[in-house]
Amino acid sequence: MPTDVLVPADLLDAAAARFRLLGDPTRLRLLRALYDADELPVHAVADATGQSHANTSKHLRQLAQAGVVAGRRDGLLVYYRITDPTLRRLCDVVCDALADGE
Repeated sequence: MPTDVLVPADLLDAAAARFRLLGDPTRLRLLRALYDADELPVHAVADATGQSHANTSKHLRQLAQAGVVAGRRDGLLVYYRITDPTLRRLCDVVCDALADGE
């Protein structure tokens, strides 16, 4: 959706919320772990990121409420996966700019 303004007025609040959501290093660590594995149960995400189970669950819930990840229950375990198709492109843009010193 190319536009001649940086952020259209009707999307300002939603864009700010998305940047806040992705502006937390813990959530970025969780997303990196999910990206690397495709799908993981909560305890494995916690182990991979060095976070407590409770903290991991809290952050995964926030990501799920925003539609970035989705969870599915299998018995006692909840498995999460990334569902936002724009996440990879957004991370590439930001990380490339940081790597280039912009």
